[in-house]
Amino acid sequence: MIYVSELRTPLGLATARVEDDELTGFWFIGQKYYPTKTESWIQMPDHPVFIKLEAWLERYFSGYNPAPDFIFNPRGTVFQKKVWGFLLQIPYGRLTTYGKIAEQLTAQESLPSMSAQAVGGAVGHNPISLLIPCHRVVGANGSLTGYAGGLDKKAALLRLEGVNPSP
Repeated sequence: MIYVSELRTPLGLATARVEDDELTGFWFIGQKYYPTKTESWIQMPDHPVFIKLEAWLERYFSGYNPAPDFIFNPRGTVFQKKVWGFLLQIPYGRLTTYGKIAEQLTAQESLPSMSAQAVGGAVGHNPISLLIPCHRVVGANGSLTGYAGGLDKKAALLRLEGVNPSP
């Protein structure tokens, strides 16, 4: 069964999805790559994972870096999951680039090369915004690029974390 709840954040409404008691999705409503075919999802705002997620969101938007006390498990390809693993290693309030992630993945997998664009595609399809911090990835020159939720939200999240984003 897939359960869903709509949650309010300071940046707007978001949809959260739970499968098998694991958070599998968190999207700002209307963002790029917002899920389709959601008719079979069951509204259950009082699911324990959603309650814990709401508490996490409250602490995060209050300026803290809380550790989640629930399991999240994004659905994606093997490549996407590897990229998302690198996103989870970016410290709160720090930035990296798509190119640096490509370099790290190339070294880890002993590949001859990898494009920053391939990494960008995986980052953009991250189904669990905020918790898998894709907002901490910027262009090679430090510019804000590629946030499915919108660059205004990306800039706001970085400011919340104490980063002064480039215009």
